[in-house]
Amino acid sequence: MKNTILFVAFILTFQMWSQQISLTECYELLVINYPLAQQSSLLEKQNNIDLEVIGTGKLPQLDVLAQVTYQSDVIEIPIPNTGLDPLNKDQYKAAVSVSQLIYGGGIIDAAINAKSASLKTQQKQVEVNLHQLKKQVNHLYFSVLLLQERRALLTAKQDQLYAKLAEVKSGVENGMLLPSSDKVIKAELIKIQQQFTEMDLNKQSLIQTLSSLIGKEIPSIILFQNPEISINLQTELKRPELELFQLKREQIESSERLISKELSPKLVGFASGGYGNPGLNVLDNSFQSFYTVGMKVNWTPFDWNANKKKRESALINKELVDNESEIFNLNTSIELEQQASEIEKVSSFIKSDHEIIQLRKDVLKSAESQLRNGVITSSAYITELTNLFEDENTLSTHKVQLLLAKANYNLTNGN
Repeated sequence: MKNTILFVAFILTFQMWSQQISLTECYELLVINYPLAQQSSLLEKQNNIDLEVIGTGKLPQLDVLAQVTYQSDVIEIPIPNTGLDPLNKDQYKAAVSVSQLIYGGGIIDAAINAKSASLKTQQKQVEVNLHQLKKQVNHLYFSVLLLQERRALLTAKQDQLYAKLAEVKSGVENGMLLPSSDKVIKAELIKIQQQFTEMDLNKQSLIQTLSSLIGKEIPSIILFQNPEISINLQTELKRPELELFQLKREQIESSERLISKELSPKLVGFASGGYGNPGLNVLDNSFQSFYTVGMKVNWTPFDWNANKKKRESALINKELVDNESEIFNLNTSIELEQQASEIEKVSSFIKSDHEIIQLRKDVLKSAESQLRNGVITSSAYITELTNLFEDENTLSTHKVQLLLAKANYNLTNGN
């Protein structure tokens, strides 16, 4: 029996735990499940294919040629009695050629490095885009959390009204209160049910949007955990955008090295062999096999400064990246200052909210006594109860706003 009780307790505890979700979990699920996250692996697959293509430049290149031609005229030797037959006007040739890059000035390795640098930049851009989506997660998560807190307050107000309704009914039956006193409370309870319906529908809509964003179905009954968020106003930026700017610079430098290799001389070895009529000896009018081997150098010493202009363009791109980085740092610094100011403002509101609520509780306590003794009506009591409820809602709103401001500050700072 004891073991059974422990097992049931374990199951209930597990179910309660499993019906909770945290802000950190939402972040993690976003990074894993959001469709944009798939781009990183796709980019890597594409890069591997591209690297294989570039790497084939180091392998022997094979060409196959088959050719049949008919000429209107052929070479004839005008010397009589040479014994040489005139060439046929129809000629045939089949050949296989092989070429091998012996020295390319490092252009293939430079192309591989440039491609790898491009991959790192693209993958970091994906990370940046996912990081920016976390603010949407913040908005949705804390909106649900606010509705959750308001519902708890509304439930407390409902419970208090139900308890007061029993007292008022007793007072009406004993002739101490007006006959309509309980109806005022009943009407307020109906309004509360309407508010519950509105809150539940709004919460369901927010949860559905959040579920789509993080790629996981979230039950409507799940409990959103109230996160503990600390901030450090003095920490330096750790945003992925900063790494992106550095990777863009490295990509440009890789492109510059690739451009500089374009003018390097290239040494290629080649060989070809085939069968045709005529062969290499054009005076032999018969089918012959043939072959050639050799090496050649390709070099473009002068290109009208096209290569130089490409490198100048790359330098301008680097300056543009530096400018983007400067603008980003400036805008982020301004945003952090605004968020820090918001955190300070809301924190001061919370302090005064506590003072206001304590005063409202004192007023409500007096109103309860007056209602019990028939000094005030139920409407007057409900007015004071609603005032307290609204101020508690304001406090709850400010607390969630503070958490949201801190979460956004950390995201802006990159922590």
